[in-house]
Amino acid sequence: MQCVIMSVYKNDKLEHIKEALDSLYNQTLKADIFIKIDGKIDKKLEEFLEKEYKKRKIAYLSKREKNKGLAVSLNEFIKEGLKKGYKYFFRMDADDRSNLDRFKKQIEFMEKNRDIDICGTFIEEFGDGIEYNKIVKYPLSHEEMFKFFKARVPLAHVSVCFRDTFFKKAGFYPESGHITNEDTLMWLKGFKAGCKFANIDYIGVKVRVSRDFFNRRRSLKKVWYDFKNRLTVNKELNYGIDSYIYAVGMLVINLLPPSLKKLAYKFLR
Repeated sequence: MQCVIMSVYKNDKLEHIKEALDSLYNQTLKADIFIKIDGKIDKKLEEFLEKEYKKRKIAYLSKREKNKGLAVSLNEFIKEGLKKGYKYFFRMDADDRSNLDRFKKQIEFMEKNRDIDICGTFIEEFGDGIEYNKIVKYPLSHEEMFKFFKARVPLAHVSVCFRDTFFKKAGFYPESGHITNEDTLMWLKGFKAGCKFANIDYIGVKVRVSRDFFNRRRSLKKVWYDFKNRLTVNKELNYGIDSYIYAVGMLVINLLPPSLKKLAYKFLR
């Protein structure tokens, strides 16, 4: 059994979510769709999701009045899914699109490689209202991914497929403290717990890059906490001095003006 876990919040748009859901409905290998409405959202969007749930296109739909963040939403669904016996858990954001063979290809890979606890894919970023397009590739093997993690995250969070064993070994997403990049801390927990990582040579997800994408990443508070989380990774995984040089470099890039940051992301990722 497999499911895809998503969270919807106030900034998500109806037209984007329709595209995201269509990409899930049309998968060559189906997965049950779990959606958490995290706080108050647009009324038309909420009504649309409720209609999809009533049509049984969405397997589980739940809502909380106050926004508690992505990590809390994902953990709730993971715990519920484990109780119900789901073996595979896919991630996707509500404004992205999964390519139609994504679930099939990831599960086929994981069924052939039973030691793998988590599998990601390449992604294609596309501009929404801006001129931007980039294919982002990641290392494929566990060893390459561990080495890559000293500089950047080794897989795209929106592309991953977890096997249930990942959570049994590493636990759930961290919720306490200043969580601004829960994926970085989740991968840290996975490596420390002995989970096996992999990516496949396939573009599994098309990721929307909006006009405010680079401005949003420039929040000083977020930049600072991302930097602190990176230092935690470097310390706990015993990476060398070069990992701290990378961390400072990313700190500088994240403080750049939007136009320069866009250029840096295009050529350095």
